[in-house]
Amino acid sequence: MGKADMTEPTSAQERSSEKLPVYLSMACIICSYFVSAATLQASELPLIKLDREIQAPSGAKSLCKDYSWACAITSNSGLPEAREKQIVETINTRVNRKIRAVSDQSQYGTNEYWTLPTQGSGDCEDFALQKKFELMQNGLDPTKLLIATVLDTNRSGHAVLVYRSSEGDLVLDNVTNRIKSWKETKYLFLRIQDPIHPDRWVQVSKG
Repeated sequence: MGKADMTEPTSAQERSSEKLPVYLSMACIICSYFVSAATLQASELPLIKLDREIQAPSGAKSLCKDYSWACAITSNSGLPEAREKQIVETINTRVNRKIRAVSDQSQYGTNEYWTLPTQGSGDCEDFALQKKFELMQNGLDPTKLLIATVLDTNRSGHAVLVYRSSEGDLVLDNVTNRIKSWKETKYLFLRIQDPIHPDRWVQVSKG
């Protein structure tokens, strides 16, 4: 071993080696901050919390048989989200304007009948179906488009279409052209299509 190997570190070297753990510690703290912030943001994302599988609404029991696309899980969607949102807003407003709200009892003589409003009129769930159909035709991923049943602000039965965006679950409603976060609607969400298996329905968690 040469003499160079036996020399003691200079004071400058000592100071440098002492600072290294401090720098590493600061780097870890900064990294942890950003990871924690990202985790917190994800956990606070306003998504509808799903509970257990539940029976489909009475009018939707033959939905997948009547309209296989309503329960599709595959898509070639590659749309940028900004473009998706434009399409969602356009179709929500267009369907609300072109379809006349009429109860199933008045139109079909039954309390619940889920169908596309081919006659230019329909109940709330028919609006939701029409919007889902048109959005899928325009390239949106069907697993982002989920029909949900709710109790509205008057605690009457109602149905809406939920769009799962990066900002959380947004509601397309036939009573307004304004697209809102599901929490902002003040509705009591009861059940929703399972995003993984849309042919199934899940209860919305009350927690």
